[in-house]
Amino acid sequence: MVHLIVEITKYLMILLCAIYTYQCFAVFRKQDEDRQRKRFRKQSRILYLIHFMAYLVLYLVARDEKLVFLYFAQIILFVIIQNSYRLFYPKASRLVSNNMCMLLMVGFVILARIDIDKATKQFIIAAGSAALCLIIPVMIRRMKFFRRLTWLYAVIGVAGLAVVWLAGSTSYGAKISLNIAGISIQPSEFIKILFVFYVAAMFHVSTSFSQVLITSAVAAVHVLILVFSRDLGGALIFFMAYLVMLYVATKKAGYLVAGLAAGSVASVVAYQLFSHVQKRVLAWRAPLSVIDDEGYQICQSLFAIGTGGFFGMGLYQGMPKKIPKVMQDFIFSAIAEEMGLIFALCLILICVSCLLMFFNIAMQLKDSFYKLVALGLGTIYGVQVFLTIGGVTKFIPSTGVTLPLVSYGGSSVLSTLITFGIIQGLYILREDEGDARYDREKGKRSGKTEFFGEEVEDFNRE
Repeated sequence: MVHLIVEITKYLMILLCAIYTYQCFAVFRKQDEDRQRKRFRKQSRILYLIHFMAYLVLYLVARDEKLVFLYFAQIILFVIIQNSYRLFYPKASRLVSNNMCMLLMVGFVILARIDIDKATKQFIIAAGSAALCLIIPVMIRRMKFFRRLTWLYAVIGVAGLAVVWLAGSTSYGAKISLNIAGISIQPSEFIKILFVFYVAAMFHVSTSFSQVLITSAVAAVHVLILVFSRDLGGALIFFMAYLVMLYVATKKAGYLVAGLAAGSVASVVAYQLFSHVQKRVLAWRAPLSVIDDEGYQICQSLFAIGTGGFFGMGLYQGMPKKIPKVMQDFIFSAIAEEMGLIFALCLILICVSCLLMFFNIAMQLKDSFYKLVALGLGTIYGVQVFLTIGGVTKFIPSTGVTLPLVSYGGSSVLSTLITFGIIQGLYILREDEGDARYDREKGKRSGKTEFFGEEVEDFNRE
């Protein structure tokens, strides 16, 4: 009977996830607000249905009472997140908040299947982070001094990365974390946000050659420290974010070409200097030839994805624990094995819809500082998703980057929720700009404008 339920729910979850994914892109079409709200409500219902079916299977197979408490605690968290945004931020993006909950839910489910204690820890961190990040949109909307903290961002960023380089813990050949009172923290996850604010603040002031030179020098210091720490995945994320922001701010293709050339040369140099990079490239090029050593992880990942096929093995029917670091870097492989390639592809498309929303906000914002912040955060998010999925599918060499909101890791979850909170604040700013523009146009048509809530004659009209 349990096996039958596992099989039925497997197909239902795939179908529901496909419908949810369709709604993610359907909302970008121009349509009335009532229809948009119906789409968002449908997404919420699908989220709770997939969550219920997944935990039903987990409980029926594992018979662990902790899963019941974890399920209801997560339901409460999702309800609080969605209703808090509707209550306190009526102009916030429902798509962003729905996708945030959807990605968290998928992560909670697959982590609970692999290790319920780690899943519980991840939930506690996510709940605390989500509560903390609820104040971020109002900070972005109300506080105007963020663009003036230019050098503070740079100093904190460089100092934080330098501390990790000098005193950090080494994991798989790279120094990426600090252990403080038994808690492992990855500072680069937060510094990348400060880095985006630094670059945006600098280019908001000026895009002259001298300003570009200074900004590039400080950005290079960030990247070089990450390279010296052997965190090449992090270095690539910082580098790509800067390159995209530089090109959009200056609109000069020469900078983009020069940056790509420099990045290509740096990649060759890194390959020659670092043995662990050579091992990862070898594992990428011919994993089966080194399956007992460097290629073991990627081979197990490919075996898992291939075994799952389009519809997956079903929860608890696969062997994700055979993949080293499966809960961090290779969580996508576990999802593909047990929930199916179709479900995994839908997950990628949900991430793509988040990225499109980030860039859509960036394009429509008038303030150059906020425009560049949205663009930079979107680039970081997109590059991180690409590096994670590209690494586990052997499209590119593995870089040891986590899948945002899905992989296990407190620093990653907190920094991504901060990013989503900032994006919500920028979305609200965009809506404020739209309302102000509408009021001005309305005033011009009527010959009146609002002054302290009262309509008065507009003497400045043509």
